[in-house]
Amino acid sequence: MSLPIHCLVVRPRRADDPRARSLLADAHALGLTGITALQVRDLYFVEGPLSAEAQIRLETELLSDPVTQTAEWRSRGRPLKTPPGAGQHRHLIEVALRPGVTDPVAEQIVRAAAELGVRGVTRAATGRRYAVYGPALTEADLHRLARSLLANPVIQRYALGEIEPSFPEPAQPTDRTEIIPLCGLDDDGLLAVSRQRRAALDLAEMRAVQAYFRDAGRDPTDVEFETIAQTWSEHCVHKTFKARITVLGPGTGGRGTGSSPPPPAPAEINGLLNTYLKAATEQINAPWVRSAFVDNAGVIDFDDEHEIAFKVETHNHPSAIEPFGGANTGVGGVIRDILGVSAKPIAATDVLCFGPQDLDPTALPEGVLHPRRIQSGVVAGIEDYGNKIGLPTVNGAVVYDPGYTSNPLVFCGCVGIAPKGRHPRDPRPGDRVLVLGGRTGRDGLRGATFSSMTMDAQTGAVAGASVQIGDPLTEKGLIEVITRARDLGLYHAVTDCGAGGLSSAVGEMARALGADVELTRVRLKYPGLAPWEIWLSEAQERMVLAAPAEAVAGLQALCDTYQVELTDIGAFTEAGRLVVRYAGRVVLDLANDFLHDGIPQRRLTAVVEGGRPARDRLYPFFRLPPASAADYNQTLLQLLSHPNIASKAAIIRVYDHEVQGGTVVRPLTGAQNDGPSDACVLKPLGARGLRGIVLANGLNPELGKHDPYQMAWSAVDEAVRNAVAVGADPDRIALLDNFCWGDPARPETLGALAEAARGCHDAALHYRTPFISGKDSLNNEYLGSDGQRHAIPGTLLISAIGLIDDVTRAVTMDLKEAGNVVYLLGQDETEAPRLYRALHAALHAGLVRACHDLSEGGLAVAAAEMCLGGRLGLALTINADDPAAALFGESNGRLLAEVRPQDAAAFEARLAGRPARRIGLVTGGPRLSVSARDRSLISLPVQALVDAWMPNGS
Repeated sequence: MSLPIHCLVVRPRRADDPRARSLLADAHALGLTGITALQVRDLYFVEGPLSAEAQIRLETELLSDPVTQTAEWRSRGRPLKTPPGAGQHRHLIEVALRPGVTDPVAEQIVRAAAELGVRGVTRAATGRRYAVYGPALTEADLHRLARSLLANPVIQRYALGEIEPSFPEPAQPTDRTEIIPLCGLDDDGLLAVSRQRRAALDLAEMRAVQAYFRDAGRDPTDVEFETIAQTWSEHCVHKTFKARITVLGPGTGGRGTGSSPPPPAPAEINGLLNTYLKAATEQINAPWVRSAFVDNAGVIDFDDEHEIAFKVETHNHPSAIEPFGGANTGVGGVIRDILGVSAKPIAATDVLCFGPQDLDPTALPEGVLHPRRIQSGVVAGIEDYGNKIGLPTVNGAVVYDPGYTSNPLVFCGCVGIAPKGRHPRDPRPGDRVLVLGGRTGRDGLRGATFSSMTMDAQTGAVAGASVQIGDPLTEKGLIEVITRARDLGLYHAVTDCGAGGLSSAVGEMARALGADVELTRVRLKYPGLAPWEIWLSEAQERMVLAAPAEAVAGLQALCDTYQVELTDIGAFTEAGRLVVRYAGRVVLDLANDFLHDGIPQRRLTAVVEGGRPARDRLYPFFRLPPASAADYNQTLLQLLSHPNIASKAAIIRVYDHEVQGGTVVRPLTGAQNDGPSDACVLKPLGARGLRGIVLANGLNPELGKHDPYQMAWSAVDEAVRNAVAVGADPDRIALLDNFCWGDPARPETLGALAEAARGCHDAALHYRTPFISGKDSLNNEYLGSDGQRHAIPGTLLISAIGLIDDVTRAVTMDLKEAGNVVYLLGQDETEAPRLYRALHAALHAGLVRACHDLSEGGLAVAAAEMCLGGRLGLALTINADDPAAALFGESNGRLLAEVRPQDAAAFEARLAGRPARRIGLVTGGPRLSVSARDRSLISLPVQALVDAWMPNGS
């Protein structure tokens, strides 16, 4: 007999609901201007025989806040009270998750009800109710609103009116294992199997799989085939970056340093990763690098007692089809990467690339979400995970370009701290295979191969199971368990369940040994999963430990303390084979050497085109500002209001960047805490002394359209320069690379990728900044139903992590005091390393009051940002034959510095022989003035700069 289902509807007391206001603006932007008002209500479905007293306790103590909200229990089918003034033009749309989609709030409702002593709650679910007002709205308008804005069919369903809650249907356990008839197939048949199972394996790889099983005298099971596809996926094995590439073309993309050309690209590259990225790190050979390109994250020394881990991941494809879940689990996944090196997460970063927010909805390719919806979902997903888990989001960027419309980019980063030398890496024979954290469901199936393929209009329907929803509270428990288990020495190795789930985690850990696993021991969210689904599921918030049998009891006690589930699913062996069983029956038996080393090396062809000059690198490219002084004012205001330069406060402020109490320089700074910081400075709690961490980033996809080699130089320089600007030691900066590119099967696309990797190598050597970790995300393309390919611009994110010896010496970008002297530092990247060292010495000596890098918009925009940050003026004089280039040129290696008059001589002495010249003074009058040769070029009040830079007062 079915149990009763109760529904609580919760609404805010305040009439001006920010959620409703934002949705109404988005609806109007989509052309639904007939909607005059919109209200948002939260729905909580609770299953069980609840008494009236139990309902009151759940309502007032758990599900609503009586001070800010009102709530009403509703029996299904009975209409709610109509709000005053609602009239007859009110329509209801209700939204709920699809069955089987992770609902972390619902899980916490069941747990919290039990802790409150409310008996009878068996299951829970959540939903959303929208009251839509408009006198002329049609049913078609309501369906369009629901599909375009309120519900994502990948994970949600909606109804015009009331909706029933979504609970997974009861299902019986299944041991069904399919045999894939591979051995007798011809080449066309092999490729057909790869397509049908979305394996993303090419012909050479399919032939290698076929040959292995022919030698074994049998066909593979579906568990074996899916495991090979996951292990050999682009996402997991980075086969393009390990491919042997024949390079055709001039190989003279851009400048080496300054005006000198780079050496020609080699005719053949035996792996971009080894030839360029790892090679730079090995050649620099920095003694403070503890781990590079080996673990889940890069690791560097912090002090005598601690080391710092840093990793940046991408979650692009998932965020394109389900923005909230994609970004949400992107944050959760990179946090687990830090746990995977036994470090405690202390900060998060995010860099986001979206299509134009004002894009005409009719211009969207079929099956693509509007960029406004993608941005709002991604930002909400990052906010939800970071804020709930108690991790400050402290550094990032937001970039807009039409090329990101169909395929947004979501870079999620995390920093962690750990006791030095306390990360165990080697499982031992006989160690138990332990799974900690969340339970396993169908969420995330084939995520590794999905991320290795081009998307199209059917991607959401076909790959919906590749999307997951995170549960930050479960991951919070994992952090506590792993870090305490580390301190107690309870495990020999640890890794996270990311792409590929248990297949990837256990398979990688068992690579040098072997493992024997029993799938029926894996705890499931619901019954009915086939063996391959259990093994490949990418359900979130799971870690795998290799622990001696005698440590299991201690681990179980820790897990009980923090309410984290622990399951023993097998053991590590010395057999050199990965064996997986279901109820004792072998469903996978693969040799480790084949699984991890049997993939054929790809042979690819790259065509390198000569770099196209960027016309003094003015912003926007190839668009010179007008010649008249009045127009320079207008040009500056237009640049300040450009989406890629304007304030991102509306996004930044939804993130908590203060939690944990270690943030010294925040994302926003200045007199009114709204100026754009160059980098973040953190003081890790628990570490002795005043040493801190500096986080910065650099990217320039616009330059990459013209010259990918120089784009890499620009990104490295910007990341390093931003870090130095706040006080980082330029001799203690490490880098992370994240390449997001289109289809590398096209020679021109691969050629641009190779040039960017070569630029990374050359720039890293120039700045002596080793790479310690990286990630490539390829096939970032969307195939429209009209056959047109929509590829992203090749995008390289460089993330920098550095050290500052004394956080009290950290410098921000806002002007500090009238009468101070302003210097323009630098000329290009040729002199930059020496300049940065000299500047660092001046910063460390306390000679610099403010410092800011010149990037988008050049000198004029940097000066304007310093003015608006400090709400003070500047009077600058420049010497230039070409005022437009002097004002708006974007050459690398340049900064503005503010120095007190009494420190000017000492500052100039520190920078003797380096490109540094006085160009003006800070003024008390709030006006930015720039002149050249007695001619006024720019004269604008600071408030005009603020108004242009902060759209809608954000």
